[in-house]
Amino acid sequence: MHCRCIPSHMPMRHSTLPIAALLGAALSFLPGCESTKASSPSPSDTQEQGASLMQDADAWKRARVGDRVIYSFSATQGPEPRGGGAARTLGGQLMLEVVAVQQPWVWVRLAFTDEAGKPLAQTRLAQDLLLPVRADTTRALDVPHAGKATAESPSIAGRTWEALRYVSDQRPVDGPLRTRVYANAPGPLYLTRGLLDASTETAGFRTPGGFKLTLREFREGSADANAPVPALERPLGPGAYYDRHVDVGPSPGVQRVCFAAERGYILRTEGPIDTNAAPCSDFSQVEPEPLEELLMSLPWEVLSSGDWPPADAASGTRGTFTAEGRDVPALTVQRTESADGTQYLFSESYAADPWVPALSGLPYEARFQPLASGTERVAAGGGHEPAGGARLVRWGSWLHGQK
Repeated sequence: MHCRCIPSHMPMRHSTLPIAALLGAALSFLPGCESTKASSPSPSDTQEQGASLMQDADAWKRARVGDRVIYSFSATQGPEPRGGGAARTLGGQLMLEVVAVQQPWVWVRLAFTDEAGKPLAQTRLAQDLLLPVRADTTRALDVPHAGKATAESPSIAGRTWEALRYVSDQRPVDGPLRTRVYANAPGPLYLTRGLLDASTETAGFRTPGGFKLTLREFREGSADANAPVPALERPLGPGAYYDRHVDVGPSPGVQRVCFAAERGYILRTEGPIDTNAAPCSDFSQVEPEPLEELLMSLPWEVLSSGDWPPADAASGTRGTFTAEGRDVPALTVQRTESADGTQYLFSESYAADPWVPALSGLPYEARFQPLASGTERVAAGGGHEPAGGARLVRWGSWLHGQK
């Protein structure tokens, strides 16, 4: 049986800046098409997939320079239910390619482009990002697919695959309808754990919209190919960290955010700096998140948040943000609010250009957060008293040999 995709508009909720939150964003997708058969998976189907997942994990150890997958994506976000306005759309390609291998690390470059392969105009997705992934693991990685599984044989990217479609329908409780199709034998698709097609659709009172991702092409690299490890200038996150001085509550201090990636999963930690341990050395308590889920959330974030700089900061005061001797052109916006008879002054500073060389090595999520934020209490005589804030103080790579 063949099916034809029918456009639809669906509510969706947007999640804010940190990668951990982005990973949980409720995206909207259309049901996958091109299926040639569908049935309930037999015990042998699920056993085969379990074995293939082991092969998929081992594939990271056999990674070659030039291994590549390309997906087509499209995102639509309608006007707010009560806010009006025009619908917003975004589409193009997502590419992941192995650019260097130095076991146990596989260096993957990822890029969002338009259909012609040219950079997108949206600032948030205008630059390619680097992602070092461990081919081995430091902990158990067991994240089962959500939803009811059915076996099928979709024809995608010029090949027929034996696959399982997972459908999770949370619409009765105002949640999303999520569909993911994964190849039983990922083979060259190990970079995304065998993902062939993905879609999500939300319900209830969320912002209408949708997102779809479909495999377009894949290529295997050459055993003879070799390339030096690139500098980690624009990390998605893994391999890098950033520190913020947080002045909130009775115990202000520096919080470190660390990222790692192992066999297609993203790991993120945040907490006080442990001066007795090497930077970013313990990810044992982190819940792993599939890389492909993070990547699917990024275009939606563009539609939800708009292009850069944020709307309220576009007319802010121009100045310079300085951290560890690096000067970053910044935009600072201020606003006042009253609460319980007290007036407060809030300020936030953003990078005027989040890709400026002075921010080299800074993880993606921190580039699109305030570089500094603060709250001051306005006293009766007009003076200002500090009432908390946060500030980016340092960042870099924790990988050996990387700055």
